[in-house]
Amino acid sequence: MSKPSDNPADPFKKALAEATKVMADDPDLTVSYSVDPAGQTNDTIRLPQISRRMSREEVLLARGTADAFALRHKFHDAQTDTRYAPQGQMARDIYDAMETARIEAVGAQHMPGTAGNIDAKIGNDAARKGYDQIKSAADAPLAIAAGYLIRHLATGRDLPAGADNVMELWRGFIEEQAGGTLESLRDTLGDQRAFAKFARQIISDLGYADQLGDDPDGPDDDQDDEAEEGQDEQQEPDSTGEDDSEGDEAEASPEQSQEQQQDAAQAEVSMDDQAEPELGEEMEMPDGEAPMEPPQPAPVSDADKDYRVFSTAFDEEISAADLAEPAELERLRAYLDQQLDPLKGAVSRLANKLQRRLQAKQSRTWEFDLEEGILDAGRLARIVASPTTPLSFKVEKDMEFRDTVVTLLLDNSGSMRGRPISIAAICADVMARTLERCDVKVEILGFTTKAWKGGQSREAWLKEGRAPGPGRLNDLRHIVYKSADAPWRRARPNLGLMMKEGLLKENIDGEALEWAYRRLMVRQEQRKVLMVISDGAPVDDSTLSVNPANYLEKHLRDVIAMIEKRKAVELAAIGIGHDVTRYYDRAVTITDVEQLAGAMTEQLAGLFDSDPRKRARVLGLRRAG
Repeated sequence: MSKPSDNPADPFKKALAEATKVMADDPDLTVSYSVDPAGQTNDTIRLPQISRRMSREEVLLARGTADAFALRHKFHDAQTDTRYAPQGQMARDIYDAMETARIEAVGAQHMPGTAGNIDAKIGNDAARKGYDQIKSAADAPLAIAAGYLIRHLATGRDLPAGADNVMELWRGFIEEQAGGTLESLRDTLGDQRAFAKFARQIISDLGYADQLGDDPDGPDDDQDDEAEEGQDEQQEPDSTGEDDSEGDEAEASPEQSQEQQQDAAQAEVSMDDQAEPELGEEMEMPDGEAPMEPPQPAPVSDADKDYRVFSTAFDEEISAADLAEPAELERLRAYLDQQLDPLKGAVSRLANKLQRRLQAKQSRTWEFDLEEGILDAGRLARIVASPTTPLSFKVEKDMEFRDTVVTLLLDNSGSMRGRPISIAAICADVMARTLERCDVKVEILGFTTKAWKGGQSREAWLKEGRAPGPGRLNDLRHIVYKSADAPWRRARPNLGLMMKEGLLKENIDGEALEWAYRRLMVRQEQRKVLMVISDGAPVDDSTLSVNPANYLEKHLRDVIAMIEKRKAVELAAIGIGHDVTRYYDRAVTITDVEQLAGAMTEQLAGLFDSDPRKRARVLGLRRAG
């Protein structure tokens, strides 16, 4: 006999596991408990660990998580989900959040007790992610808000604190853009396929139609289904009628069968001969039929479907460490340090200022005018003026700092050569070290081209006959100096590459910005910040010589508009001697490169300020958001 467990939580864990299997309608389901994040596969559910204390929060979180996973196991079909899932990251996030809300709403209809348990789970997640601290829609995840709104409308239940804050920040926008579609919500809840179509329409209403991909119920799929059915129908009579009779005749008279086969073969050839000229002739086709056309190639840019690239075969995304030997990188890094030694003191002071401001926002906030706590000395003057005024106390409160990733995108064009690129490199160095101390992950990227005046792309274009309007006609070089997950001590020498002679060439800003944006969108952090440092408008002589003069600038504006509209990434820019405020909403222009360190510090500090009016003043916005 096994020894009874002395852990008081074990009976509860066993009962919860059995209840989860019953709710999921799968007795073979495996339910386990782990300190690792909760998760689910086809036949396993992993729930959060429950300690011996069995606190109320632990129990509610475990029950809510178990109910959510069990309902997904019961009411969710993976094949249907995959069939209708969008291709773009933001659209997929909205689609997944809405499907989760549908599952939980359907579960609440069948088993009302699950609604309260899942509310506890949602409240725990919202508190852990600091949703109650968010003041602006730009700081709130749109996908999460859309899922919360669907759950609220489908169940009629109020959301827990924090979650309701995120929903209300986006609710007006969602209802304004997709109000007509939302009216059919209740009619689709019980049918995952109908709801998937409903979710795709919502995503389109919100401005992400370009991320949906092909329509899974489009005419191509219908034609394929009909063709398969037609083939089956054609095969059925052959297998049951004529084939059998011909087989009997063949057995009875082999010679006669051979003659019949020859006649049939000749008839088949003659029919083919008659069919070929008909296909070659120009004639009207019956209604509903059309010649098959090759599928259109995928657009190069999500921001502008008409933006073209002659060839991407010669483009490269490459680590800085692969563009120079380790010894050369160390030498270039030493040269960079020597160049900027006089500025290190000033830059370090600004970095320390930024670190103090960020750390203060991470952990400290105060509640005032309380009846107990620490005496608030700042309000003692009121008591002196009016002795009957009661004492005022304050309490320090922990405030969770949302997971954040910052990308610094540096212009590596030839016009940055000399002091501008040196100061940009050292500022990126200091900012990365400073932000990492504050538990903010940093990615440093650079963009240029592989050659002046076109490179291999232009050579290929010339060989193919100089087709008009080829689009972008140069070879991109996108450089990863430091990935977000790489520790700074390993990536430090890479910034020396900017000192390498011959590296800095042309700048095609629009594609570089879209590249950096895509890298950010696959990150799991709740908050994403993208800062661009550039000294001019996009310029590539090869491209602009055979396309409209504003070709690259228009694409840059389209990419910026896309990013700022989607609001998944906070975008800011610093122009060195170049007015970037005509492109970016959040931007500042500096006239001296030595101002760059201060501008970067103030920009980043402003992005982390919770007061939009202060952020507007710091960032030099044309309009406060």
